This record gives sequence, structure tokens and C-alpha cells, in this order.
Amino acid sequence: MSSDRAPRRFPAWVYGTGQEPDARFSMANERTFLAWVRTALALLAGGVALEALELPVQEDLRFAAALLLVTLGALTPLMAWWAWARAERAVREGRPLPAPAGFAVLVVGVCVAGALVLVGMLVR
Repeated sequence: MSSDRAPRRFPAWVYGTGQEPDARFSMANERTFLAWVRTALALLAGGVALEALELPVQEDLRFAAALLLVTLGALTPLMAWWAWARAERAVREGRPLPAPAGFAVLVVGVCVAGALVLVGMLVR
């Protein structure tokens, strides 16, 4: 392998376009990705805690909220990876950053889970 060839990086559809950006932009994008992953872990922990602890919440609504939080926790890393890839491509190609993707799913899901828990506490 010659010294002028860049090493292969995954995913090629992200790294194979545009020019190498300033490392600060890529690192900021990576920090955002990791924040999404921490959010996913918190959603998973919240969903598990709802089912593991004996909370004064009506059982069916508690289970529905826990299931919703765990589902969101499982989907969030996928949304994070997609958002990371879109932002990295935009930076590499010198385009404006894309609008955030997945925020609506996350916000609506957490609001619905919170409402389920609230109603479950009130009807118990």
C-alpha cells in the first residue's frame, strides 16, 4: 500500500465523500453521537426501573410506559448513528448541517411515557 492512500474507514458512504474536515468538527459530531448514546442508556434504565421497582402506578400503564421507554432506548442509538453520518457527510462536503432527525420521535415518546406514568399514579 502506498503512503498516499488513506486507510479504509467505515462506513465508506460517509468517509468516501468530500474532503477531510478539521478534526474539531468531527470530534464535536462524535461527542453529540455519544450524548445520544447516553440518552439511550437513560431511557433503557428508566424503562427497566419502572418494571423492576414496585411503584405506586397502575400495572398496565406502568408496563406500557416501560415498554415505550425501552423501545425508545433501543431505537435511539440507531437514530444517533444516522444523525452522526448525515452531519459528518455534510461537514466533509462543505454543506450546511442537516436538520436534526429523530427529535420528534424522542420527544413524543418520552411525553407519552410520562403521561402514562402520571395517569397510572392518579388512577391507582
